Amino acid sequence: MKKIVMGFVAHVDAGKTTLSESMLYESGKIRKQGRVDDRSSFLDYDELERQRGITIYSKVSSFDTKDTHYTLIDTPGHIDFSGEMERALSVLDVAVLIISANDGVQSHTKTIWKLLRDYHIPTVIFVNKMDLSHYAQEELCDHLKQLSGNIVSLDDEEALAMCDDRLLDEYMNDGHMQEATIAQAIGHRHVFPVIFGSALKNEGTKELMDLLDRYTLMREDDVLSGIVYKIAHDDKGERLSFVRLSGGHLHVKDELLGEKINQMRQYNGEKYQLSEDMGPGDVFALTGLKETQAGMCFGNYQVPHYELEPFMHYALHLSENSQKTQMLKNLRELSEEEPLLHIKIEDGDHITVSLMGEVQIEILKELIKDRFGEEVTIDSRQVAYKETITKAVEGVGHFEPLRHYAEVHLLLEPGEKGSGLQFENACESSLSPHYQRLIMTHLQEVEHVGVLTGSPITDMKITLLGGRSHEKHTEGGDFREATYRAVRQGLMMSESKLLEPYEHYEITMPSSLISKVFYDFEDYGVPAITNDDGTQAVLSGSAPVSFLYDYQLKLLNMTKGSGQISFSDPFYDQVLNEKEVIDAIGYHPEDDLLHPAGSIFCKHGAGYHVPYDEVYEHMHLPLYTRQKELAPLHHRAYNISDEEVKRVYENTYGKQERKLAKDFYGASSKGHIEANVSQSKPVCLLVDGYNVIFAWDKLKKIAQSNLGAARDSLIDIMASYQGYKGYTLILVFDAYKVEGQLGSLEKYHNIYIVYTKEAQTADAYIEKATKHLSSEYRVMVATSDNLEQKIVVGHGALRLSSRELLKDVEATNRQEQEDFNRRNPKMHNTMMEDFPKE
Repeated sequence: MKKIVMGFVAHVDAGKTTLSESMLYESGKIRKQGRVDDRSSFLDYDELERQRGITIYSKVSSFDTKDTHYTLIDTPGHIDFSGEMERALSVLDVAVLIISANDGVQSHTKTIWKLLRDYHIPTVIFVNKMDLSHYAQEELCDHLKQLSGNIVSLDDEEALAMCDDRLLDEYMNDGHMQEATIAQAIGHRHVFPVIFGSALKNEGTKELMDLLDRYTLMREDDVLSGIVYKIAHDDKGERLSFVRLSGGHLHVKDELLGEKINQMRQYNGEKYQLSEDMGPGDVFALTGLKETQAGMCFGNYQVPHYELEPFMHYALHLSENSQKTQMLKNLRELSEEEPLLHIKIEDGDHITVSLMGEVQIEILKELIKDRFGEEVTIDSRQVAYKETITKAVEGVGHFEPLRHYAEVHLLLEPGEKGSGLQFENACESSLSPHYQRLIMTHLQEVEHVGVLTGSPITDMKITLLGGRSHEKHTEGGDFREATYRAVRQGLMMSESKLLEPYEHYEITMPSSLISKVFYDFEDYGVPAITNDDGTQAVLSGSAPVSFLYDYQLKLLNMTKGSGQISFSDPFYDQVLNEKEVIDAIGYHPEDDLLHPAGSIFCKHGAGYHVPYDEVYEHMHLPLYTRQKELAPLHHRAYNISDEEVKRVYENTYGKQERKLAKDFYGASSKGHIEANVSQSKPVCLLVDGYNVIFAWDKLKKIAQSNLGAARDSLIDIMASYQGYKGYTLILVFDAYKVEGQLGSLEKYHNIYIVYTKEAQTADAYIEKATKHLSSEYRVMVATSDNLEQKIVVGHGALRLSSRELLKDVEATNRQEQEDFNRRNPKMHNTMMEDFPKE
């Protein structure tokens, strides 16, 4: 039986839980359809959820239809609990996005749609509450186009065929489309089917279930693979690790992530059944695992990169008669269930939590009271700042107390806005692979903080350059200390800037108040008027979250309740009043004992501390970045005999029956063989098309709206580039996901264009072509894929990054223009034209 994990996602009050009830009822899983408003729904069994009438935690249930077993995950819709929703996305085979026919596409709907795109989850649209809406289906379809032009009804065959090339071919050739082809198109997110109905009245539910049964595809890995997507505790305090398995089988008493499984629970609402075995497609809770965290993966499962995060920190105060030790333990338990809380305990009793909004604050206080019997207060809101650097620096950390030793060198570089933290291993020393892996783990296992306000760092690339260990004295913990100190020392030696969260906003308000809003937003740029009919206007723009959250109440007062403001697409940007904020926070990085920037060295059997700004004078390895700068000034040529080359080769690879150059040309009387001068080979340039498109800002922007147009633009650029360079130029485009693609090679003007065949990546084609062409050409490969660069270099090719190719193209264009101007001098029309103008 096919096993599918399906999730319901939507903005608040769209009807997710109601649709869950309808589907469970229609499948025969429950006998009576519950309702949210009378607190009888099957999945909202938590008392807080029933009191509030909203979903707070993701819930699991299951049912069968025909030949498919579904695991259904109902996720929260309120924006304050969107972190819980995002964690559930990492386990889904298909998502059902529910949209209220009364409200249409909301700002939170767009956020969910972006997450579905980033997680590459096939999606079906269910437009709910059609019985209450005054909009026709055609109007709602037009409204949905702002999400995607490929949202279509499967009954509209012509519109469906236009969404995918294979569907169009089948429709044009056969007059109909195969179910398997439609399923593939949905699975590749080329098609987003839409169904209209009313979950409360069970209208459209059977059609939705039939569509899912016919067109969903099961994901299955060859090896034991899965993810821990959620941590919870049952009513007896038992710790539960919720796991989705995509490959292999698990049994009770097996070990997973280094711990033994005690129980396997398959939940259905608040009840569960014990099982002895779980396989691909199953979602279940494990007991016995104490160290698991949400987001841990094993096997081939891809580690998710969670995007949503709180933008505000709050102070949490315990009551005076609270048992602080026990309460701190309880709070840590809560932080396992909700990682976005980021609970921090400083100076023994100062507690801060990160929260998404006012509703989550109230829920957290009630939750602590109900579960632990404690009254807490939450106040003192503070913006969740972040920090980044503005110039590259080599950070050095040394840790050498008596009988310990480790030194680490890291390159810290500014990253693109919104890129987060990126890590790379480019170790250039003889440090063992074991220690290299250890350093890379230490870089990513903690949240590193900046030196301006102690806020987390972001938008940076950290590269491991090298390090040193000691044969006898190095232990694993030594590299942890050296790594942390290297990051911190680099931050102290670089220049930092403070970032704060921004959001895009959309304000709907009376037109008569536009000038007032313009005045309020003057510090953050004048809002754009996207619509104004003389009575009501819609303004949009972006501003700091700290300003926008307070402005909501001001807007309501100013418009007497008629104004609305919505937020979307958060991002971080530089703080406008940076110095004031830094002074107000009063953070002193050298006083932060938890994040030391200095290093520990050893002299005469005793360790001593070296301040961060003196580490360069004491470190044991030279700066790698400095070595690269000086390398061209210290180049020395060497003549190495063939005998020496042969000796080194045979010492490495064993005895080889190979002839030396002297066997063909005779020995040189000078004691070494002069290099044979031969004609240079012609150049062949292989370009990884899509890699280049998404590395060049101009083409990337075009690709966001039309990938075909970006591809055509790159083809024209490369044709012009080849005309000037004269290379043999092969442009390779990746078509490995296109089922049935046989691959093609065609000549376009003066260049060759390759589309790879099914199951063949552009990387694989380029690697194969590099081997084949290297005998006749001097091969160059243009790509920014680091692994591919290393492979082609091993095949004897030259590597060229996408950015380097762009610079060469731009330089070539300038050279072409200069040549044209030189060959076609400007002809003057008047006698006085050459005289200088005053």
